[in-house]
Amino acid sequence: MDKSSDRKTAIQYLYPPIEPFERRMLDVGDGHSIYVEQSGNPDGKPVVVLHGGPGGGCSPAMRRYFDPAMYRIVLFDQRGCGRSRPHASVEANTTWHLVADIERIRETLEIDKWVVFGGSWGATLSLVYAQSHPDRAQHLVLRGVFLMTQAELDWFYGGGAGKFWPETWAAFQSLIPEDERDDMIGAYHKRLFSGRHDIEVDHARAWSSWENALATVASSGYGGSSPPEYARAFARLENHYFTHAGFLEEDGHILNRMDRISHVPGTIVQGRYDMICPPIGAYSLAKAWGNADLRMIPVAGHALSEPGISAELVNVMNRLGRE
Repeated sequence: MDKSSDRKTAIQYLYPPIEPFERRMLDVGDGHSIYVEQSGNPDGKPVVVLHGGPGGGCSPAMRRYFDPAMYRIVLFDQRGCGRSRPHASVEANTTWHLVADIERIRETLEIDKWVVFGGSWGATLSLVYAQSHPDRAQHLVLRGVFLMTQAELDWFYGGGAGKFWPETWAAFQSLIPEDERDDMIGAYHKRLFSGRHDIEVDHARAWSSWENALATVASSGYGGSSPPEYARAFARLENHYFTHAGFLEEDGHILNRMDRISHVPGTIVQGRYDMICPPIGAYSLAKAWGNADLRMIPVAGHALSEPGISAELVNVMNRLGRE
């Protein structure tokens, strides 16, 4: 990221750090326990934050998009990642398990309706959840829209984004033999689930680095090296979901069911230069929805931490908090 002194950073737009007033491990069955926390105002407007990945986990920074005087902020780590257990597990771990987990959290916390806030895979999950429980979503706030379609997977893992970042794409491909490179998701799957921890970590770091490298508009093309166990959970879960097309019923599942939430208002914040989830997804979603406000951020990529995206999300949540 450009570190020049005149470039604003996301931190300037966020609320000061706050600590949760409650943390718990919630048994959701199937051998899984998920980490759930609440912060902000216990009597405020409920908002549930759905993190990306799959496999990314929630972070303290995610609390800071919400005025703690206005909101009751609910964060959780989805199955298999973050502080949820078992770590990096793909057993009984599908989109539909996660939708059921969100409902279990809502019922456990005795919340009637809530704002659903999610970015990237979190936007996917927000939409599938709302379509499954359209009476529980008060408003959807989505960032970096990902609709879990084959076209999106082909773009990012089939060489589309690689045409803009050829050197970074070459590094991602370099761990895979040439005769397997026509299916990068499948080739990485073999190695991420090889049963050899060292091989899984090496390929998990490469998988994570490819995505991280393209997250910001001012990227240098270097994705860094994630901590081994974080990378392993992130890559295994993401690859597992992508291998199974998100466990959705058909390609285009979400857009085909937008009539279910036509009454639910939404706000979409999308980076114009998002290399991971191109803006056509957000545009198509807004067009199919008819009840969404699409806000295209002119100089921004995919990351939640992009300054323009952070500023707009804080503005959106402040407005919703006053309604």
